[in-house]
Amino acid sequence: MIKNLGIGTGRRKTAVARVYVREGEGKIVVNGKALSQYFPQGEHALMVRQPLVATDQEKQVDIVITVYGGGVHGQAEACRHGLARALCQADQGHYTSLRSKGYLTRDSRMVERKKYGQAGARRRFQFSKR
Repeated sequence: MIKNLGIGTGRRKTAVARVYVREGEGKIVVNGKALSQYFPQGEHALMVRQPLVATDQEKQVDIVITVYGGGVHGQAEACRHGLARALCQADQGHYTSLRSKGYLTRDSRMVERKKYGQAGARRRFQFSKR
């Protein structure tokens, strides 16, 4: 039976990531694919790994992530947030290093909704005097 050391939920914009931290040798699986395969752009893969680097856990734990919603960047940030929360749950000693780097803070900025009588959230329809 597989035992999870920590479980964390990360959110960013409309992306939600469930992260499971397990004992292992450093494999990261996102939606059944390897990290580099799911996030082919190195920037996003690096972003997901940041909490592991901050806590020196890169080669000690395996990570399983299920992520849905949003775009690629939002999903990567949701994975980072969830991973930081899961690592914190696994070992409370990581809290200060993760908090100081800002990985535990939920970025609550969302897209503002479109209002009726307007072209977008804030943009009005063109005004014609005549």
